[in-house]
Amino acid sequence: MGILSRASYVIRSKLNTLLNRAEDPTETLEYSYEQMRDELQDVKEGIADLTTQKKRLEIQKRRLEENIENHNDQAREAVRQDKEDLARRALEKKQTKMSQVEDLETQIAELESTQQNLVEKKNELQSRIDEFQTKKETMKARYEAAEASSKVSEAMTGVGDEMNDVSRAIERAEEETDEMEARSEAMDELAETGAFDEAMSDKDAIERELSEGRTETEVETELETLKSNVDGGSDTESAPQKDSSTVDAELEEIKKDE
Repeated sequence: MGILSRASYVIRSKLNTLLNRAEDPTETLEYSYEQMRDELQDVKEGIADLTTQKKRLEIQKRRLEENIENHNDQAREAVRQDKEDLARRALEKKQTKMSQVEDLETQIAELESTQQNLVEKKNELQSRIDEFQTKKETMKARYEAAEASSKVSEAMTGVGDEMNDVSRAIERAEEETDEMEARSEAMDELAETGAFDEAMSDKDAIERELSEGRTETEVETELETLKSNVDGGSDTESAPQKDSSTVDAELEEIKKDE
């Protein structure tokens, strides 16, 4: 990996570290969603409390209405018995209870109005939560897809740098292989020409030339001797004569050796 490739890799690593430390938008969406659900739960609990309180007031109202009816009966019975004082007292209690019933009705009406407002708020909040949940899941899917795409792109960038290094390594290997093949062919060629035999000989160049000169001198001397013997016929009797076929065969053997 070259210097520029290393620098690019380091920069990408530091940038990814900073991004990882940044706030995850999906976590923010989840937190907002949970906050809305908590608010919705509070509204539901408030509606439940109002409903319970309203039921209690309605029960109290029914009891007061029963007392009012009872005071009516008491007043009628007192009148029948010519007891106006008792009838008056019964009617006074009736009026007090009727005033309490009116107050309860007012409170119940206010509770019903508040309850209705809370129900409307709950329905609106529920609708917002459902809509937000849909958007949240969509944004989450988009974010995860973008994150995955970013990781793939980053990986591909790293692979590209590595592939460049691999390509350069392959080129170097091919060059070295070509060089080795050329050296091998050159060695074979030298071996065929006998250069190695000369190189491995203990004699130096001068010695080889002197040896070749001595050999040529000896050959010439022996050749002259043969010529003189043949011409003078000195060893015609002493040397065994060879027939022409034997001489030809020996000459052919010499040619082969050459």
